[in-house]
Amino acid sequence: MRIGILTGGGDCPGLNAVIRGLVLSGEKKYGYEFLGFRDGWAGPLNNLTMPLDVDFVRDKYDEGGTMLGTSRTNPLKDPAMIDQIKANLAANKIDVLVVMGGDDTLGVATRLAELGIHTIGVPKTIDNDLSATDTTFGFDTAVSIATEAVDRLHTTARSHHRALVVEVMGRHAGWIALHTGIAAGADFTMLPERETDLKVLCTAVQNEFGDGRKNYAIVVVSEGAKLAQQEETVTQDESMDAFGHVKLGGIGKAVAQAIEKETGIETRDVLLGHIQRGGSPTAFDRVLSTRYGLFATEMIHGGQFGQMAALKGGQIVAVPLASATDETKVVGEEWFPVLDILQA
Repeated sequence: MRIGILTGGGDCPGLNAVIRGLVLSGEKKYGYEFLGFRDGWAGPLNNLTMPLDVDFVRDKYDEGGTMLGTSRTNPLKDPAMIDQIKANLAANKIDVLVVMGGDDTLGVATRLAELGIHTIGVPKTIDNDLSATDTTFGFDTAVSIATEAVDRLHTTARSHHRALVVEVMGRHAGWIALHTGIAAGADFTMLPERETDLKVLCTAVQNEFGDGRKNYAIVVVSEGAKLAQQEETVTQDESMDAFGHVKLGGIGKAVAQAIEKETGIETRDVLLGHIQRGGSPTAFDRVLSTRYGLFATEMIHGGQFGQMAALKGGQIVAVPLASATDETKVVGEEWFPVLDILQA
């Protein structure tokens, strides 16, 4: 059996460990042959391929990024693109296509499954916002990196008696901001799931300054968060990516300027950006990614096509691909009292 593999969307720590687990188990256990499609959906669209075997992947467990490359190519914009992908898969004699990505990438895989292509999904996003799985690999790494960064920023904020606003990733779901804010002892955390009143935020910051106080403050802000006083979410510009998403970014700067204007406290903003998803995956993500790769092999062997590997209660199980993309997993209201206590 000949298996195709592609990785789409943003790069993510753990992708190479998934590929490694899939190729090692598939080749050793079942004698499968593997072909990588390079640069996301651009690979099967433009027939960009590379061979994958045990010797090539065996030492890739700790590498970040993706050995296959990635892109945000969206074949759903044109039916002719889908037809071309089907033709190239057939020309390469691909029996099963394993697709690693988030909601956009897996949305294309779902469409191909509906058209009769044997597809299997693996959930990939540092945002942890896919509802069909408890955790996505890459999330733990992103939170660990962001937490370490905020830990370091405590010292400079303390030295200069400043407020620092740290912007982290999270378009519609604030899981990175939530976990980073809790783990790194932020004085306030802003999430996309609830608007923040500027006066409440400024009061929390001001409470950290004065006699007997620490005289500095840390605010963690998700890129999709919003002040109640703002009409719209802050974006970089008016452009959109191939899947129609505006480019978020800049809320940290806007919040920092608002805090300084309202309180008179010197406030700086820090944008962590792509640092959060770069570099080597954590041990947790290496193990989870490997488990996903091994389970995907068993899904292929069992003919569980049109489904996605998912973590449920500590176990990897198969769920319908369509359910992986039909709802965004957001931070629930049960977390709000936790933040309120920690930032009171």
